[in-house]
Amino acid sequence: MSTNSTNLAEVARQAVELAKKQGASEAAANASRAREVEVQWRDGQLDKISEATTRGLSVQLYVDGRYSAVSTSDLRPEALERFISDSIAMTRALARDEHRRLPEPELYAGRTQVDLAIEDPHQAKLGADERQRIVRELEAAARAVDTKGAILSVTTAFGDVLRETYRVSSNGFEGGMRGTQFFASADVSAKDSDGRRPEESDFAVARFFENLPDATTLGRRAGERALGRLGAAKGASAVLTMAVDNRAAGRLVSMLLGPMTGMALQQKRSFLDGKQGQKVGSERLVLTDEPHIPRGLGSRLFDGEGIAAKPLPLFEAGVLRSYFIDSYYGRKLKARPTTGGASNLSWKLGEKGQAALLADLKEGILVTGFLGGNSNAVTGDFSLGVQGFRVRGGKIAEPISEMNISGNQMDLWKRLVAVGNDPFAYSAMRTPTLVFEGVQFAGV
Repeated sequence: MSTNSTNLAEVARQAVELAKKQGASEAAANASRAREVEVQWRDGQLDKISEATTRGLSVQLYVDGRYSAVSTSDLRPEALERFISDSIAMTRALARDEHRRLPEPELYAGRTQVDLAIEDPHQAKLGADERQRIVRELEAAARAVDTKGAILSVTTAFGDVLRETYRVSSNGFEGGMRGTQFFASADVSAKDSDGRRPEESDFAVARFFENLPDATTLGRRAGERALGRLGAAKGASAVLTMAVDNRAAGRLVSMLLGPMTGMALQQKRSFLDGKQGQKVGSERLVLTDEPHIPRGLGSRLFDGEGIAAKPLPLFEAGVLRSYFIDSYYGRKLKARPTTGGASNLSWKLGEKGQAALLADLKEGILVTGFLGGNSNAVTGDFSLGVQGFRVRGGKIAEPISEMNISGNQMDLWKRLVAVGNDPFAYSAMRTPTLVFEGVQFAGV
């Protein structure tokens, strides 16, 4: 069977029609296809080439007040009919759940027709020679910065994927999307004078090939990051100003957004429960979920349920404005659904880049990575391992490692004193450099 977008629509429609015919009161189906190619290169040799084309169908069934979600990769008509029949029989044996229904059709309304520009035609033109050239250049650039023979190993990768989906719901929704992604990475290990082997990397992900940094730039950054870890040591315990590199800041943001879901709220596993309309961060915390950014990694016209994607204010001057609530938890919470999860984040950016922020900071620590740790979604308490650099006189100084920060999310975000003008382009979170005052660092 052909797997172009037209046939994906036909498969999804057929699945919903079969489900209704065989006794489902409601049904929704997502048909999908993906083609992914990846090349890995390690220390001067081709390490792996993989190419995979996958297709599948996931179906949500609502039968006699009961619900199930099932999936298959066999899309032949005769197999599909048997699959739906068996799945409905299984669903009838499950417990009832009065809250399980498709979204109200009014939530499908208002879908924008804007072109998200998330499919790059260049993806179809990429050949094996170009992919291998990229991974070779990544390694060469990483090794070129090593003047003392400290680099032990370099592993590089390049990949691209085209994904297609089409969703149909029995109460009136239909919609499909096609999008590409390209990624490149370089992982570098080095040998320190004391025998340790620090590792660092750099990476990039983009919808369009032309938006990736060139291989020489990315590889050089990976090598410099690894060599920058040489001589890293645990610093003294202190309360200091903390700048978080834009590439690393997503870890903190994910700990803030996770407790904002309908599931977390309904199950009382959120320190933000009951905080809507209250100030939970500083004036600098201004954040919107923006699904329509051209070429955005999280851009979409509708979410996983078919709810029309719209901009959603999350924080305004530190005040919590919205939660991520899907239709199921909306019914449980008696709240109007917004969307099931984040798309792209849009920040109110500051006017300064990282170098200028560090100059203002004068004394503190620049965190470039988080190592393990955890955040309690119920209380907001967190403890994270960090690595980075001491900042002295507004300049990056010696590397630090094996230190920890701890505190509470409700306190941390009120300590946000500066936001950079440098959103990280290779993540849907698009985090800029963030600066927090008065953070407790544990070291020696």
